[in-house]
Amino acid sequence: MSNPDPAPSLYAAREPVFPRRVKGTFRTLKWWIMAVTLGIYYILPWIRWDRGPALPDQAVLVDLANRRFFFFMIEIWPHEFYFVAGLLIMAGLGLFLFTSAAGRVWCGYACPQTVWTDLFILVERWIEGDRNARLRLHRQVWNGEKIRKRAVKWTVWLLIGLATGGAWIFYFTDAPTLLGDLVSGQAHPIAYTTMLVLTLTTFFFGGFAREQICIYACPWPRIQAAMVDEDTLTIGYRDWRGEPRGKANVAGNGDCIDCMACVNVCPMGIDIRNGQQMACITCGLCIDACNDVMDKIGKPRDLIGYLALTDELREREGQPPKSVWAHVFRPRTVLYTVLWAGIGIGLVVALFLRSPIDVNVTPVRNPTFVTLSDGSIRNAYEIRLRNMQGEAAEFALTVDSEAPLALSLEGQEGLVVTVPANETLSQRLYLTAPPDSPAARAHHSDVRLWIAEEGTTNRVHHDTIFNGKEGGDG
Repeated sequence: MSNPDPAPSLYAAREPVFPRRVKGTFRTLKWWIMAVTLGIYYILPWIRWDRGPALPDQAVLVDLANRRFFFFMIEIWPHEFYFVAGLLIMAGLGLFLFTSAAGRVWCGYACPQTVWTDLFILVERWIEGDRNARLRLHRQVWNGEKIRKRAVKWTVWLLIGLATGGAWIFYFTDAPTLLGDLVSGQAHPIAYTTMLVLTLTTFFFGGFAREQICIYACPWPRIQAAMVDEDTLTIGYRDWRGEPRGKANVAGNGDCIDCMACVNVCPMGIDIRNGQQMACITCGLCIDACNDVMDKIGKPRDLIGYLALTDELREREGQPPKSVWAHVFRPRTVLYTVLWAGIGIGLVVALFLRSPIDVNVTPVRNPTFVTLSDGSIRNAYEIRLRNMQGEAAEFALTVDSEAPLALSLEGQEGLVVTVPANETLSQRLYLTAPPDSPAARAHHSDVRLWIAEEGTTNRVHHDTIFNGKEGGDG
């Protein structure tokens, strides 16, 4: 009895993708975006910004030790995290906006995975040659040439990964100081660990995983379907013009000569002529490759190009496509734009209207009040006064209440406190109600504490309550 056929495997081994070099509008655009984004990432921590003697002079710094974020002239404190949340929401809406207008342009041009993969492929091409040379080397047995080229390539990749990890940690402490500590071996172990992790992940993601990250690890290809519609501009193949494929200038053949140029330049290794695919990152390199071929054979350009589903139907019927602006400005994109701009304007307004001082008052709950020897009722409060300015300031405290309450500060005379520059002062204060006064007898009374900076118009308040005899045990 013969053995039954083995069950087919559900696992398909990865076929390495070796994109061919291409020139054109979209390739040039990708080079510029790669240069700008990598330049910003690597250079930004080294830009200096003078904030005075009490603050760091690094233009962009996430100061975890002091729980502050600096971005040039802007300083964000922990209680102002809503600014960061607003920026994240704007980033999400911006992604929705660009995807609904032009497909996965973020993935194709500005995603870190795309940018670093482009850089790694550039290094690979410099060392091993273009597509055909890299294919031969891949299939070649391990000999001296292959070992030498792979060793050089992997070394450069590791150096890029090391620079990537190094640049990241420079955003969290003073860059020149940290660089000296790293070289001398005196940096904190967390710095070395972070650099190692980012070096290895950059090396693996950009050098080996590449399109696998976009297809399997990234959720956006699966989410983008909700962001696009029939008017979204995406990359497509005009099959009504290109089919049937065959030799150029042969009667009955379409414009496509089946040269595979669009496939050979694709960093995802797909054939755009098979229609829209989840793996397509809308980078436009297939357009450059096809246009180059069309120029050589004397055919019109844009056999492959940006087009929407509505344009495809119109072109099939011999009608001209809509203008680009008709696709960009439509209800969905206008809604995203309005929301995005509204949040941005709100953040800017909040940034300019915020007070340089902040106060938080917490009543002491154990006990809620104390009865003094003369029958007066006293409540204690913990006040945290934050001075978000570059110099020390004096603040006067006053109480505003319908009840006659006396205000005093623990451990000092008067009602003026000095808070150092860019620091928070914790102070205990007391409110006292006279014996048998309405505030002393009531369950609680509303109180407003005012804090005013001496010599300026800066003033903030905090509302709290005063507990009387019916407010708890004294």
